[in-house]
Amino acid sequence: MAGGFVSQTPGVRNYNYKLTPKVFVTCFIGAFGGLIFGYDLGISGGVTQMEPFLEEFFPYVHKKMKNAHENEYCRFDTALISSLFASTITRVFGRKWSMFLGGLTFFIGSAFNGFAQNIAMLLIGRILLGFGVGFANQSVPVYLSEMAPPNLRGAFNNGFQVAIIFGIVVATIINYFTAQMKGNIGWRISLGLACVPAMMIMIGALVLPDTPNSLIERGFTEDAKKMLQSIRGISEVDEEFQDLIDASEESKQVKHPWKNIMLPRYRPQLIMTCFIPFFQQLTGINVITFYAPVLFQTLGFGSKASLLSAMVTGIIELLCTFVSVFTVDRFGRRVLFLQGGIQMLISQIAIGVMIGVKFGTVGTGNIGKQIGFRLVMGPLGWLVPSEISPLEIRSAAQAINVAVNMFFTFLVAQLFLTMLCHMKFGLFFFFAVFVFIMTIFIYLMLPETKNVPIEEMNRVWKAHWFWGRFIPDEAVGVSAAEMQQKSV
Repeated sequence: MAGGFVSQTPGVRNYNYKLTPKVFVTCFIGAFGGLIFGYDLGISGGVTQMEPFLEEFFPYVHKKMKNAHENEYCRFDTALISSLFASTITRVFGRKWSMFLGGLTFFIGSAFNGFAQNIAMLLIGRILLGFGVGFANQSVPVYLSEMAPPNLRGAFNNGFQVAIIFGIVVATIINYFTAQMKGNIGWRISLGLACVPAMMIMIGALVLPDTPNSLIERGFTEDAKKMLQSIRGISEVDEEFQDLIDASEESKQVKHPWKNIMLPRYRPQLIMTCFIPFFQQLTGINVITFYAPVLFQTLGFGSKASLLSAMVTGIIELLCTFVSVFTVDRFGRRVLFLQGGIQMLISQIAIGVMIGVKFGTVGTGNIGKQIGFRLVMGPLGWLVPSEISPLEIRSAAQAINVAVNMFFTFLVAQLFLTMLCHMKFGLFFFFAVFVFIMTIFIYLMLPETKNVPIEEMNRVWKAHWFWGRFIPDEAVGVSAAEMQQKSV
């Protein structure tokens, strides 16, 4: 399939390419990295609802859960660092080895959890799982963005989110069946099977080639050109290859990416890599996924029905994510962000109103099957931060993106059930406020990045009404003569 693209940003170069089986297969395998994050999200919420697991490790929580019948809101009221290390490993050794290390630590963590005999083993396993997720989430989106052709980067990168949601669906299906097993075997199977997606990403990382950007960055210039020709399906890649060389040369001038990312010229990327994951979590997307079985049970579903409802919700999310895959490069990131923001705002308000009508502030009642959740923020939250940064700070920026994401995932997850207990149905209005702020922020501050080559992204920021003042002329290839002519 021959192709090309035309960017709407002035001055951006247009490359030719063919959609080759190699780029499709490598991006498909690379997206496996999302499976471990999705499985971890999906399995944890279900396991922490299983009574044998709570009796074994958290008897106090189990007793309180059993006794708290007066107010359903309060029934359940009781990876950050690894992503920063992953930045250095990704830059020095390449994206694929960071992915492999993520799979390896996740595999070991799943073994600790599956065979856990005490809290210590459980905690060690969780720490290792967190390191695995951190390494994968830092490297996989960058890998996909660098391998994909510019006008299909959104679709290929969203494969990471598809893998996350698929992992959640598989986890909820497993939880549904293992929760019906007698004794301690059910939760052990759920936690131990995390080794399967870990093995998939490990094997995938071993067979995957590294990206041309990473090969150039580590000095393998000839290999990089051959790889670029291979994934683009044409031999004439000189223009794109030269852009990669130029980006690498500029990158080599930056000895301390963590220090340089604080410079004014990188202000747009720094702000976006902090605020996009911040809003992603403060809209409640991951915490509602994590606590879906608990939340459904709080809303009146039985234990078995709550797991089944969480499974159905995951399948709906998977279908919605496929919609994003097929539309993100056609309509653009901004359109989907804004459409998703409006849809989530309406949904959160509607959910809050329905729960308020059924439960009131006392928290008694049964809302039955009136509630369902549809989450639309996920794909763009990983895509945009991974594609907007120049090579010299890309690994550091993605590490910040993951670290902020994991920090607020942890923070909101720790506070969610307490907030549900005290804020009651108002919690969904709380999330709706952040959805509203996020939508306004995206409308004003995020330029459109579809069809723009990843090494040409500075031109997008330079053309923006606000961010343009931070981008120096030389960052977009303006010559000294042109700069002098502009000043006359």
